[in-house]
Amino acid sequence: MVHQTINTRINPAPRASSKINNMKQLLWRVVWIAIVGSLVACGSGPRRVVVEEATPAAPAAPVARPVDAAPRASGGLAGAPDTPSPQKFYRSRWVPVSWNELPGWQVDDLSDAWNAWLQNCERPGPLFAPLCRQVKQLLLADNQDKRLWLMSHLQPYRVESLDGNPEGLLTSYYEPLMEASANMRPGFEVPLYAPPDALQQAKRAGQPWLTRQQIDTLPEAKEALRGKEVAWLADPVDALVLHIQGSGRVRITDADGRTRVVRLAYAASNDQPYASVGRWLLDRGLVRDASWPGIKAWISATQSSNPRLVQEMLWSNPRYVFFRPETRTEKDADLGPRGAQGVPLTAGRSVAVDKDSIPYATPLWLTSAGPNGNLQRLVFAQDTGSAIVGAVRADYFAGTGAQAGDFAGRMKQGLRLWVLWPK
Repeated sequence: MVHQTINTRINPAPRASSKINNMKQLLWRVVWIAIVGSLVACGSGPRRVVVEEATPAAPAAPVARPVDAAPRASGGLAGAPDTPSPQKFYRSRWVPVSWNELPGWQVDDLSDAWNAWLQNCERPGPLFAPLCRQVKQLLLADNQDKRLWLMSHLQPYRVESLDGNPEGLLTSYYEPLMEASANMRPGFEVPLYAPPDALQQAKRAGQPWLTRQQIDTLPEAKEALRGKEVAWLADPVDALVLHIQGSGRVRITDADGRTRVVRLAYAASNDQPYASVGRWLLDRGLVRDASWPGIKAWISATQSSNPRLVQEMLWSNPRYVFFRPETRTEKDADLGPRGAQGVPLTAGRSVAVDKDSIPYATPLWLTSAGPNGNLQRLVFAQDTGSAIVGAVRADYFAGTGAQAGDFAGRMKQGLRLWVLWPK
């Protein structure tokens, strides 16, 4: 398979500043300086972290518990003698640093990051909400002005584990795009389901529902899921991929020959623990490469000769995800899926985190270097995942489609994170 990676740099949006004359540029500078000056003069005391609950359109996400915010640093920029002291946030420790500690801080193109911040402002939570008016006003500002504004309003904190380790793990995920049918027919016999009533009953009782194998084999499961089909796929491996990613798009060809793309959003899970099929294959010595390209190569080589072994691999992950079709308007057709924060994800600028380490809506500086890519960029904590656990842990949203999937399937390398926290 030819390895393709997504372009981790997105071309900046068209700049209106290239078309205005020098007088307007001077006027913009004066206005911007006035905005920043007024904001710096309006400092408030220490805040407490309260992250808003996710919208019903997103997977259920508990509200983050209150934590004492870091003391405010007078003087504006990090590195001053009165820099805040280290803070703890449940699973992580935040250590205040100066801006010059952030690798690549001066070179990141902030134009596409700003688009992600505008999405962030749909549900910023009370801590970041006061910044959103200025974020919108700075949309057409250049990178230098955006960077200066960030440095005057935010304090960087290096994220560490509670024992002081700043090193962690970066993986990646994506939104699959798969061929599907609205009805079962030859070649499309693998269902994707909406949540059944029995699942809600199990949740009310505080119990997990049936495992993946039980859902596939038990008559009572088939009966509970009758009429809950939202689409039919050709391959059970594709269904597993959708379950692991948590959402995706399917291209459906109707009886009249017309095609339409439907986004399937996360609706619920069976509350069974997630288990890695890659780990299952490694433990049995069946593969040496447990990336998704490696797993797919093993499946391709094994499916015809030993289909029962492939089925056993699929059942090794008991977790099962249910979906709901999402209405897509012309306005949001090109937006990413909604993460646990309740806002659309932005390719290359959204990450899933452990919400007990980093609250939703938090801007982060991310650095990661390895064979799958060198990243130094501004991202936002907008999602979570059952496998994303730990202080310095992130899952990088790569985008939609096969190219993003190839990048995501190979990404597994070291990570360092800095929280950018309001002063």
